[in-house]
Amino acid sequence: MAAQPIRFYQTGTHVVGNRLLEPGQRSVQADEHRANSLTSGHRACQGCGEALGARYVLDAAMRATGGKIVAINATGCLEVFSTPYPETAWRLPWLHSLFGNAPAVATGVAAALKAQGRADVRVVGQAGDGGTVDIGFGALSGMFERGDDVLFVCYDNEAYMNTGVQRSGATPPAAATTTTPAVGPAPGAPFGQGKDLPRLAMAHEIPYVATATVADLRDLEAKVARAMEFHGARYLHVLVPCPPGWGSASRDTIRLARLARDTALFPVFAAERGEVVDVSRLREQRPVQEYLQPQGRYAHLFGDPGRPDLVAAIQALADRNVRRYGLLEEH
Repeated sequence: MAAQPIRFYQTGTHVVGNRLLEPGQRSVQADEHRANSLTSGHRACQGCGEALGARYVLDAAMRATGGKIVAINATGCLEVFSTPYPETAWRLPWLHSLFGNAPAVATGVAAALKAQGRADVRVVGQAGDGGTVDIGFGALSGMFERGDDVLFVCYDNEAYMNTGVQRSGATPPAAATTTTPAVGPAPGAPFGQGKDLPRLAMAHEIPYVATATVADLRDLEAKVARAMEFHGARYLHVLVPCPPGWGSASRDTIRLARLARDTALFPVFAAERGEVVDVSRLREQRPVQEYLQPQGRYAHLFGDPGRPDLVAAIQALADRNVRRYGLLEEH
C-alpha cells in the first residue's frame, strides 16, 4: 500500500530531512544510517532522475532486507555512469548483465541462492525502459511467468538516452527523439504505439506490480518495502525524468515527475495478483500543457502555429487514465 502522505504546514531548515517527524515516520533517505547504495563518484548528468531513483529504491530495499540484497543491472545509462572501469559507485553486491538479459541473469542468481539455501538474500533486477520494455521484454515476461523470486525495477526515462535519445517502446506520443523527429504532419513519436508495461505485468497476475515517481519519496519507499514482503516475481515501474533527453532544466526533475502524476499522464498505483489495490488520487487534475511546455521534446506543440490538436490528443490520454484508475478524489 502507498505511504500515508505527510503534509508540512511549517517551513524552514528544520523541515529538511523530516526532522520534525518521529523516527518511525521518517523516510529511509532521512536516516543517517541509510545504506548509500549508490554513492558519490558516479558520472550522472546534473538533475538525473535515474540516479535518484536507483538510490531511493536500493536504499529502501536494503532497509527492508537488513542489507541482504544482490542487484543485477542491465546495460544502459545507470550502468555506464555508475561503473566507469575500473571504478564503481555501488556499495552492495552488483552484477552487470547484457542489455536484454537482466531478468534472466537475476533469475539465475535467485536460483543459485535458493540452491545454497540462502533464503535470506533477495534479488533486485534493474534496467531502463529500453532494457525493460523493448530489448529485455521477452526475458522479463519469462521471469514473470515462471514466478522467479526477483523484484525487477524499470527506471523509465522514456527513451534510449545512453545511445543518443532514440525512441523506445515507452516514449510517449508526440515526443521528439532522434529517431522520431519533430517534422511532418505527425511530428514526434506516433500515437498508438509502445507498451504499457505495468499493465502487461499485471496481466501475468504476479504477486505485486506498482508504479511510482522520484517526486514522491515516501510512496516509492513504501512500495519497495511492500514488494519485499512478497516472494515470486514482482515489478516496479519508476518515472525518472532525464534533463538532456527531455530538453528540460536540471532543476525541474522533481517538478516534472510530480506534474506527470498530477496531469494523470503517469498514473501512480499498486496492484496485487492482477487487481489494483491502491491508487494515488489527485485532488485536482492539472492540464497537460503544464507538464509538456517545460520540455524541449514537446516544443513543436507550442508557439505559432503550434499543434493544439496533438495537445488535445495527449489530454485525452490523461483523461482516459483518470477514468481507468479512478484518479480523481470525490469532493
